[in-house]
Amino acid sequence: MLSEDTIRPLQRVAITTLGCKLNYAESAALHARFVERGFTVVAEDVAADVIVVNTCTVTDAADAECRKIVRRHLRTSPDAIVAVTGCFAQLQPESIASIDGVRGVFGTAEKLSLPDRIAELQTAASPRIYVRETSDMMDFAEARSVESDGRTRAFVKVQDGCDYNCSFCTIPLARGGSRAMPFEALCRELDRLDAERFREVILTGVNLGEFKASSGERFVDVLRYIASRERSYRVRVSSIEPNTISDEIIDVVSTNSVFCPHVHTPLQSGSPDVLRRMRRRYTTERYRDRIMRLHDRVPGLAIGIDVIVGFPGETQDHFEETVSFLASLPWTYLHVFTYSERPNTPAATYPDAVPMSVRRARTARLRAMSDERRLAHARRSAGDVREVVTESYDADRQRWIGWTDNYVRVAVDLPFATGRSAVRVRLGDVIDDTTVGMVDGFVIAP
Repeated sequence: MLSEDTIRPLQRVAITTLGCKLNYAESAALHARFVERGFTVVAEDVAADVIVVNTCTVTDAADAECRKIVRRHLRTSPDAIVAVTGCFAQLQPESIASIDGVRGVFGTAEKLSLPDRIAELQTAASPRIYVRETSDMMDFAEARSVESDGRTRAFVKVQDGCDYNCSFCTIPLARGGSRAMPFEALCRELDRLDAERFREVILTGVNLGEFKASSGERFVDVLRYIASRERSYRVRVSSIEPNTISDEIIDVVSTNSVFCPHVHTPLQSGSPDVLRRMRRRYTTERYRDRIMRLHDRVPGLAIGIDVIVGFPGETQDHFEETVSFLASLPWTYLHVFTYSERPNTPAATYPDAVPMSVRRARTARLRAMSDERRLAHARRSAGDVREVVTESYDADRQRWIGWTDNYVRVAVDLPFATGRSAVRVRLGDVIDDTTVGMVDGFVIAP
């Protein structure tokens, strides 16, 4: 334990984020709180006084990645205070506290209190654990993520937690029950982003379709409010469960140009038997109906789908059902997850585990299907003129990389000094899995 005379001033913090867009929004809130307290936030490869790792726990690989990141940071900053937060921290705090160098473990409900507890960690004789039971997670913590060097895209957390009981998922254990941002506060945030002239807003949450404000508004009311006035930005929904895609939601997004022609909705399996064992809240027939209705109503729609392969008891016939079902739908790309056993989930105890070599082979097959569909989507868009919101700069080729509203990855020849912006481009050929866009005009001043 350090005495007051030996406590060194802490000035720089590095934050590493794993997992979903929701985590990135919450890391941005941490960033802002550290800055308010006089810290400078530095890049991950720069020596820091405080290191924060915001974790995910969707797969075993995410758990291993957390350990690797802690070790990597300590090689650069051996005397740094290391704090780990996020879903992995919520579920396995003792395991994380045992990692050499970790000084503090913060559960999901305690995440945003981390900047205020650094002094405690600095003087503690052993790792501190701040984890609350998920049954006590009733409050909604607001969070928003924006690019540090531009005002083009913002991720806004509008919902947290989940009340579902899918047999493979740890999210309810890590984040608690479903809760929503107060509707009036959400409307103010959406208007503030408009006034600040953002070009794209991404709505994020664990289970967006189950948004229900304490005042009674549902997710469709959020969409209706967005559509009720002219916006400086386009809106993208990060992901939505298929059973929550109502006809009312389809009507709103298909009749208002503010919404990107892009939907991402998890399937997980195209086998009815496997879906039942997963405890999903829809059938393949219902899933097909929602996807086809969206496809028919929204021209040029990009459709993303989550799939889990190698679930316990998934036979080759079950997997072929998934392949066949996917082949019959007009999707654009897949996010394929190789099933991994998660502690404290029912599926972890199911019999008939699929050999890992089989799981990986099935993953590779679906990812190959995804590559073909994504390329076909990009080629169909050739000749279109679309707005691209730029995100990153390719210094070797001196071009900016970004995405169209219908989720085509585009490279635009622009100098670095242009910065992140929204630019109108005519889509051309696909080279190295990226569509080349010819500048047609800036949407906002660079």
